[in-house]
Amino acid sequence: MSTTINEMTGKKVFLKLENLQKTGSFKIRGAMNKVSQLTEAECAKGLIAASAGNHAQGVAYAGRARNVPVTIFMPIGTPETKVNATKNYGATVKLVGQNFDEAYVAAREEQLRTGATFIHPFDDLAVIEGQATVAMEMLQQCPEIDTVVVPAGGGGLLAGTLLAVKSTRPDIQVIGVQSANSSAMATAYKGKKDGLLPFQGKTIAEGINVKVPGKLTTKIIHSFVDDIITVSEAEIASAILFMLEREKTLIEGAGAAAVAAVLNHHMPPSATNIGIIVSGGNFDISKLADCKHLSIQVPLAK
Repeated sequence: MSTTINEMTGKKVFLKLENLQKTGSFKIRGAMNKVSQLTEAECAKGLIAASAGNHAQGVAYAGRARNVPVTIFMPIGTPETKVNATKNYGATVKLVGQNFDEAYVAAREEQLRTGATFIHPFDDLAVIEGQATVAMEMLQQCPEIDTVVVPAGGGGLLAGTLLAVKSTRPDIQVIGVQSANSSAMATAYKGKKDGLLPFQGKTIAEGINVKVPGKLTTKIIHSFVDDIITVSEAEIASAILFMLEREKTLIEGAGAAAVAAVLNHHMPPSATNIGIIVSGGNFDISKLADCKHLSIQVPLAK
């Protein structure tokens, strides 16, 4: 529980710190669940994935655990910390494209050429079920929670959270959060152009910078989510600095988006006991100056 955020928001706030996972994010849960279920035949030609960085590390770690070679396609400009960590887990990294979606296309082309087994970062039931364990743990640890706040990109974590929460505690609100600069899921939920919009700009939350959410995740989310909201780049940057300065915790932009939604009072009045999924901590510290520049546009919530 964060007493500092409690005092600033008037809410009772709990932080689920997935940045403390072995690979620095929740993604290891879905990757391990998926890879552990693969047959020897599926592993024989190796594994391949596309990722903005966190799924990459999860798949690389899971592949190493099964002694299976892994190739990861990541966008050019992916934070060096994520690239190096993925390589350190034994994966071959190929930097292709300007965003996740372009890296994904390249990975799919390579998969067709080689016959490797593709591990989707979010649109796979085994991956979604792995991510659902985050919310399951939250409910066991903090049963008083009435609202869960979840960062959303392709939708794997949000879909998993919804399956876990709504099947056992349908009274709990689940709210997804996206960057306003990359809001395909939020736009689709609000009923505009099916979410297939061009990027409005770059985002410091590269982990949720996905132009086309998954078909399976979208179906689950639209069936059960209570709301999907957006936060500004300035709010995300301010939340990164807040967590570092006040909570002594380094988190990345994706996880900070969920924190920003609470800090900046974007929650419904009925949200009084809030669980925030802080999804990851693989942040390039060289970007802290950028955060400082952005955050001056938005003072911390009082």
